[in-house]
Amino acid sequence: MPFVIPIITAVVAGIAVWIISSAYQTKVADSKISKAEDKARNIIDNAVKTSEDKKREAMLEVKEESIRTKNELDKEIRERRSEISRNERRINQKEENLDKKIETMERREQSFSAKEEQLSKREAEVARLNEQRLQELERISGLTSEQAKDYLLKTIEEDVKLDTAKMIKEMETQAKEEARKKAKEYVVTAIQKCAADHVAETTISVVQLPNDEMKGRIIGREGRNIRTLETMTGVDLIIDDTPEAVILSAFDPIRREVARIALEKLIVDGRIHPARIEEMVDKAKKEVNQIIHEAGENAVLEVGVHGIHPELVKLLGKMKFRTSYGQNALKHSIEVAQLAGLLASEIGEDVRLAKRAGLLHDIGKAVDHEMEGSHVQLGAELCRKYKESALVINAVEAHHGDVEPESLIACLVQAADTISAARPGARRETIETYSNRLKQLEDIANGYKGIEKSFAIQAGREIRIMVVPEQVSDADMVLMARDISKQIENELEYPGQIKVNVIRESRVTDYAK
Repeated sequence: MPFVIPIITAVVAGIAVWIISSAYQTKVADSKISKAEDKARNIIDNAVKTSEDKKREAMLEVKEESIRTKNELDKEIRERRSEISRNERRINQKEENLDKKIETMERREQSFSAKEEQLSKREAEVARLNEQRLQELERISGLTSEQAKDYLLKTIEEDVKLDTAKMIKEMETQAKEEARKKAKEYVVTAIQKCAADHVAETTISVVQLPNDEMKGRIIGREGRNIRTLETMTGVDLIIDDTPEAVILSAFDPIRREVARIALEKLIVDGRIHPARIEEMVDKAKKEVNQIIHEAGENAVLEVGVHGIHPELVKLLGKMKFRTSYGQNALKHSIEVAQLAGLLASEIGEDVRLAKRAGLLHDIGKAVDHEMEGSHVQLGAELCRKYKESALVINAVEAHHGDVEPESLIACLVQAADTISAARPGARRETIETYSNRLKQLEDIANGYKGIEKSFAIQAGREIRIMVVPEQVSDADMVLMARDISKQIENELEYPGQIKVNVIRESRVTDYAK
């Protein structure tokens, strides 16, 4: 029994605690629900407020956009109106100008009409005066119109005879001109079919260096390298203040080419000493000999000539390094061969034989700096030595007129050689010679009476002469042009031909008001 009371007490206390706890939890839950409801109402109020703010902002943006669009439209409208106003002013101005032009044209038409009336009156007056002149002439001469007509016919008959004689002479001259023109056409056809490039060469070659320090290495200690190179090649090395360059000077172009190739190989190799120089010079000589051999064979193949002795082919290759007045000798020989062949085809001669003679005509230039004698004599001896035909030998001997040509082939080679040497650009002319020739041309023209001024143009191939029209008549112009041409032919030396163009002009100036 004593344990029942505590148990009951504990149970009652537990129930009381449970009831109190439940009441507290219910109160806490009611408080949380109340807070949550307040928070929800705040969120809803904030959302409503935010939506109203955004709505107001959107409305403001729409209003601003509409205002901006309206302003842009107003600006565009103002610009359009301004442009329309400008166009209207321009149109009005053009209309005014057009009206002025129309008025000017009307005034001119009225002036022309008045002049036409005056002209008609003058024509009538001229006709009347002419009639009076005829009557007066009949009275003074004592001849009737028929008698005067007979006299006039006789006079005209004599003039016609004189004109006929002049016409016959002109026809003869024209026939000669036609023949000359035909010959020129043959030459021009040959030139047009043959287009060979020419390289202007001199007696020096320039070797580019990677830097100026290389000059000291080329000279070597106490100059032994440069002495060895000059001794081995027979070429003078000029090392001066020219930046990054060495000049090779020699009359023999083959030696100069050997030195150039050897020096370039030494520069690339970098090892420059006497033993290496000898080795590179030997290699360069072999390379140049190979170039000579290939150049000769290529020339023979290009021209289309076969059966030439190998030594002559080698000599042709040597001409690759030979120049005359800046014109490459091998290129010149190939061009002469092509021209001679084309000219031969035009007149029905043997084309291959003409090409062969043209190719070998300057073969003596390959050895004329090694042997005594002109290149014509040396070339003929070489052709005899290597069993060329008598016709080819004669063409070689006669191409400069040393002997008389014995065949038409020799004449063709002469013509082809002249064409190749005299055509513009084939040979180089010094500036001094060129300037003197232009000055002499103008001096010759200015020495005649009635010359206002003269100009040498077209690189000295034409002289344009302006005369004073009051002092020189049209008939005088013909004689003046002929006299000047003859004086130029007698006093000047020039390639090709020079055109003498005499101009006489009268100028009348008036002003439209």
